[in-house]
Amino acid sequence: MTNRTVLISGAGIAGPALAFWLSRQGYAVTVVERSPELRPGGQAVDFKGATHLAVLERMGILDEIRRHRTGGLDQTIVDAEGRPLAVLPGEFTGGDVEIRRGDLARILYDRTSSDCEYVFGDSITSLTETPDGVDVTFEREAPRRFDLVFGADGIHSTVRRLAFGPEADYVEHLGHYYALVETDETDGGPAVMYNEPGRMAATGGPKATAFFVFASPEIGYDRDDTGRQKEILTAAFDGGGWRLPELMELVKRSDDVYLDSIARVAMDGYSTGRVALLGDAAYGNTLGGFGTGLAIVAAYVIAGELAAANGDHELAFRRYDEKFRGYAKIARNANAGPFLAPPTKLRIKLRDQMFRRPFLLRGMLWVTDKFATDITLDEYPALARRG
Repeated sequence: MTNRTVLISGAGIAGPALAFWLSRQGYAVTVVERSPELRPGGQAVDFKGATHLAVLERMGILDEIRRHRTGGLDQTIVDAEGRPLAVLPGEFTGGDVEIRRGDLARILYDRTSSDCEYVFGDSITSLTETPDGVDVTFEREAPRRFDLVFGADGIHSTVRRLAFGPEADYVEHLGHYYALVETDETDGGPAVMYNEPGRMAATGGPKATAFFVFASPEIGYDRDDTGRQKEILTAAFDGGGWRLPELMELVKRSDDVYLDSIARVAMDGYSTGRVALLGDAAYGNTLGGFGTGLAIVAAYVIAGELAAANGDHELAFRRYDEKFRGYAKIARNANAGPFLAPPTKLRIKLRDQMFRRPFLLRGMLWVTDKFATDITLDEYPALARRG
């Protein structure tokens, strides 16, 4: 087998999933992660349809995920007085199985940490491809050479920027921002959601202590500057009804605020030379509902194609590009912003009415299941054995 050493950037979901499959084939895998440690908690993610579940079953983690599942709770849409208007069913928001992102990351880390090298608190600064490998420099670690490099480092991927070009060439702002905020409320209570034109706030349930979406042109800010993120969020919800003034006070006191654009990645191919992308770095669509499933399936396909090609990365990456281009197309078409934060009172009302009509809901669930299973999942016998 050629190409024995592998560097993966990103220890979220896609990176450790790929590390799982490659390490069991005998690759020497290093995972570098910008954060100083695994990120706990976070928003809930879900898996939909037979394809997602089949990959989790082949990884041997489906039962463990089910033990940590959040339950896919119903979420009640309320008016400014707190009166219920409609219900988002758990089967719509939570797929077949739902789990907090941090719990899933921990499961994948625990399955790979003994066989793979994890480097936390560091990031790639340059990639230089040679005929024999990729020379990599880091912010803190000494330079190293790897046979293959994978970018699993999210929608703001460093690997994509270094290997393919500037973020602006591939990432499109979709007119909205979202924020996840851990507050000092000891009891999040039942899952509720409130809308005003162009903005949404949700509290309770497993998604996060507080979750916000608001319409906005693109804003320039430092994603590491928590204070600035608080300013942007509180300004966006200034003058709102319901519990919004109270929630903004909680935001100001919070030490855990994450604000980012709702955006999508559009790429014609996911590899160049010895470098390949997977997960949100390649076909991310914020809050689109398919990101985690796409990442898990992509890790399986990449590892399987490398095994089938006996490590020939050119052949394996070409097959990965061909197989995933169609499967990832759903990420190009969706925009969760206008659905979560409709721009007018009429659009809010029409959205709510949809959840009061069972036949419309069944149609939406059928469509999401169709997209989630729209790929032929090969067996890849080499992945069924260790070493």
